[in-house]
Amino acid sequence: MLPGVSVHEINKLIDERGFLAEILREDWKDVMGDDKIAQANLSFSYPGTIRAWHRHNRGQVDRLIVLQGSMKICAYDDKKGSATQGSLEEITVSEERLQVVRIPGHYWHGTKTLGVKPSVTLYCVNRLYDPKNPDEERRAWDDPSILDPKTREPFDWNKLPFR
Repeated sequence: MLPGVSVHEINKLIDERGFLAEILREDWKDVMGDDKIAQANLSFSYPGTIRAWHRHNRGQVDRLIVLQGSMKICAYDDKKGSATQGSLEEITVSEERLQVVRIPGHYWHGTKTLGVKPSVTLYCVNRLYDPKNPDEERRAWDDPSILDPKTREPFDWNKLPFR
């Protein structure tokens, strides 16, 4: 994994009524570190929707939890001189297995909704969004300078997972 990127399993407490799942707790130091949640957002995306690429340069950390559907979450390090320069993480998550995916904002990151049903994603951030001065830099979803480290070709969000 890229430094700072992590995946944390969420336990479901299942009974005859359904289930309850604690998704984030400030006392989960292995998940939260010293971060606090400043804002929670809900995102709905139709199948095949790609939301990429963007990054945050002022210390924002994103934590994504897919509540419905399936999603590919990617993070890419293009920082010159970084030990992981050119590395790309692909993480597949779904409603079937609840997980918290942590993405430090300095990595270029994005998502693609997989399968035939829309995705619903809860994402929590440690910085408030300021529409007058947004902490967001963007690239096109198909930016040819973001390379797949396995093929050294431009990263293809639509490439099938078996290679």
